[in-house]
Amino acid sequence: MYVLKIENLKKYYGVNTNITKAVNGISFNINEGEFVAIMGASGSGKTTLLHCISTIDAPTSGCITIGNKDITKIKEDELADFRKENLGFIFQDFNLLDTMTIEENIALSLIINKEDVKEIDKKVKAIATKLGISDILKKFPYEVSGGQKQRCACARALINNPKIILADEPTGALDSKSSRMLLETMEQMNTDLNATILMVTHDSFSASFCNRVLFLKDGKIFNEIIKGEKTRKKFFNEIIDMLTLLGGDVDNVI
Repeated sequence: MYVLKIENLKKYYGVNTNITKAVNGISFNINEGEFVAIMGASGSGKTTLLHCISTIDAPTSGCITIGNKDITKIKEDELADFRKENLGFIFQDFNLLDTMTIEENIALSLIINKEDVKEIDKKVKAIATKLGISDILKKFPYEVSGGQKQRCACARALINNPKIILADEPTGALDSKSSRMLLETMEQMNTDLNATILMVTHDSFSASFCNRVLFLKDGKIFNEIIKGEKTRKKFFNEIIDMLTLLGGDVDNVI
């Protein structure tokens, strides 16, 4: 069953003869429990696509269905509630608040929604246990390791049980060790917790953790490859080969 359905999506910028077709007729589905990467060179449309899916930007035409709702038809004043209830986000710099404990950072959206305190406590403890950070809930972000901060950010993305988690270059600012730790956490979220994840990345190492990779070129889907039963190393090499065809970044090592 699909969680996300994109139908003939277009996003154009500019007017008259000066039009940029950032997304130009893209269609694809993401099923429940998939971990999908979107790749492509700069200007291929991957970030614009993610912004449309996350309701940050409105498409020019086409449909984006999440669950059973076409989000292109949701009224502006209802979008914040839709995001809160259906979308989880993993940011590049994690956006943790240093003045709040790890527990409070994870619970922030629930606190803002004025959920019952006991229910919040129960949800936070449950997700913290699953991600192995129960012992640091009372600490502040500056008191914990980079890997623990990452798990906190992942817990916060999961806390509302969103239909889909969106990640925009989540390893972009991390060193190789931290990148691997974050990707392993996301892989655990996907395999153990059945989280559906869509990740935009330029990095073939990151994409090799996914089940499927969609490649964009000039605002259209150029190709896709599926991991299936392949090893991650074999899948990584296939991603590199496809990026070579696209003229993308191939300076990554596994």
